Amino acid sequence: MSIHVLKQGLQTTVQDFGRPGYAHLGISTSGAADAFSYQIGNKLVGNDPHDAALEITLSGGEYEFTSDACIALTGSEFNASVDDEQVSIWTRKNINKGQLLKIRSSQDGARCYLCVRGGIDVPILLNSRSTHLMTGLGGYEGRALRKGNVLDTYQSGDNNNRVELINVNEILKHLDRKIIRVIKTMEGDWFNEDVWDLFLNENFTVSQSFSRMGIRLEGNHIQSSQGNEILTQGVPLGAIQVPGSGNPIISFVEHQTTGGYPRIANVISADLCRVGQLKPGDTFQFDLVTLEAAEQLYNEQMKFIHNLSAS
Repeated sequence: MSIHVLKQGLQTTVQDFGRPGYAHLGISTSGAADAFSYQIGNKLVGNDPHDAALEITLSGGEYEFTSDACIALTGSEFNASVDDEQVSIWTRKNINKGQLLKIRSSQDGARCYLCVRGGIDVPILLNSRSTHLMTGLGGYEGRALRKGNVLDTYQSGDNNNRVELINVNEILKHLDRKIIRVIKTMEGDWFNEDVWDLFLNENFTVSQSFSRMGIRLEGNHIQSSQGNEILTQGVPLGAIQVPGSGNPIISFVEHQTTGGYPRIANVISADLCRVGQLKPGDTFQFDLVTLEAAEQLYNEQMKFIHNLSAS
C-alpha cells in the first residue's frame, strides 16, 4: 500500500522509538516526541510497538491512499476528516482505496500521530526509521515530508493484536501539560532557595523558539549562584539547562549530546510525552518529585500501555 502526500503539513516526519546508544557519536535518540501516544496508536491498528508512524506538528496536510487501509490518529486533537467525514482521535478508522485524509490544524497540543496498519516503510539507519532533522539522518530522506512524496508500508499488521479504547479520560491524564514533573540534577544545588521557589511556584511560557531540539521558556529569569557555564559534559533527554539569559531550555528528542550550561532539573521519563505536546504560548508549572516517585510513575505509564486489552 502507498500513501501519496498531496499537501505537505508544517512539519510531518517519519518517527519510531528512535535510535538510542549513539550519543557518543553526537547523535541523540530522536524518535517520537510523544512516545506515549505513538505507542497507543500502533496498538490501535495492530502494529508492532516499534513500527514507524507519521508525526504531525501543529498542522497536517492531505494524504491519498492507493488501497484500503486501517489508520488511527492519537496525541492532540487535530481537525481531521476523510472525504469530509470527521475523524475522531483515539479511534481506529478504515479507509477505502482512493479516499483522501485531510489533517488540518491542532485544536489543542503540538502533535498528533498517524499510525497506519503495517507501519511506514523507509530505510533503517542505525536500527531505526526515525527522522533526525538536525542532522538529516533517517526517515524520508532525512527531512519533513513534501507535496509529491510517496510512502509505502512494509508489513500487514495483525488484526488479532488490535485494541479498543474505552476510557480516553484515563489516557488524557498522562498528557496533561499544565504540570511538568522534574527531578533535581547534578547542578541543582547551584541554584539557591529563592530561585527554586520561583522555578517551582511560578508559570513558565513556551516561547516561539520551539523545536524537536529544544524548547526555550519565558516568563521567569533564573540564575545560578555559581555562574552560567560548566565544563562541557553529556546532556540527557529532558535536561533543563539555564543559559546566561536566564530563560531555561528543555533539551528534547534531537538535543545536543553535550553542553556547557548548568542544569537545574530534568523532566521525568513519564512526562516527556507532555513536553512533546507543548506548543508556543502554553503555560505550565514545574513540580519536583523524588527519583523513586519518577521511577514509579514511569512504570505505571508503561503498565497502562501494556494492559490495553485486545478486542
